[in-house]
Amino acid sequence: MAAPATDDVFEEEPRSAPSRQASISSVSLPELSSLTTCNCEMAVLPLGLLFQLQPAYFQLQPSPAQVTVLNGAGGYNAFCDGSLQLHGQRYRVHNYISRKVHLESHLDYKDYRETILSRPMLFFVNATSNEQGVPKERTFAFLVNTRHPKMKAQIEEGMNNIISSVLGESYKLQFSFHKVVEEFLSKENYQIDGETLSFSYEFRGDALIDVFHLLGLSKNKVECHGRVMNLSCTNPEKKAVVNKFLTKMSTPLIRMLSGSERRLGSISES
Repeated sequence: MAAPATDDVFEEEPRSAPSRQASISSVSLPELSSLTTCNCEMAVLPLGLLFQLQPAYFQLQPSPAQVTVLNGAGGYNAFCDGSLQLHGQRYRVHNYISRKVHLESHLDYKDYRETILSRPMLFFVNATSNEQGVPKERTFAFLVNTRHPKMKAQIEEGMNNIISSVLGESYKLQFSFHKVVEEFLSKENYQIDGETLSFSYEFRGDALIDVFHLLGLSKNKVECHGRVMNLSCTNPEKKAVVNKFLTKMSTPLIRMLSGSERRLGSISES
């Protein structure tokens, strides 16, 4: 089923030329046309637009309202709590990775690590704009390009560092993109509603009683950072370029399905 049309857009072109030091900027058509997927660290666009441009990866059903994430051959890893809101309607999500995961073994850990880095990460963001005193609710898609060296390194280093730094055998690690998206949306006069821009996992070791874990001493948080691109658009020419860009980002590099992805039962929900 075709996704509903969307009016959830920012301005297509930046108001002024972006500074080289700026970590957040809107992307013009000429700039986007010259970029490769490895130039994009993170991106924001209206969720309805993502569904419209990438129908091969999202199946929308109106009754009952549900969205199935299709990522057997490319696509996205959607991180959520099982639902999303779009155009005022609540949709149940199928085939997603829970934002809070418990890992019971080193095999679970290996599978989880491999899986979350295998595709671009997708988060659903509810936001409200109060421009001119009229509140407007919007739902955005926030994408993390795990193919980008900087973003991949932040995830991998966070997972490596906690193993060597925590006390005890059990630990909890959270990755958050809240601050960087909050900064981006605030520049567009939007405020984030709720907490959907983080994910975490808790590894439980073999020890029957891990005192350090019980005392909360074995946990850490990684606040991810980087440049956020504005992929919002309305004109057909830019839509075509954005769609091509997203397709490159979501196309698998080598293999379609890894061993870890065949064992997703412990970390994902259908």
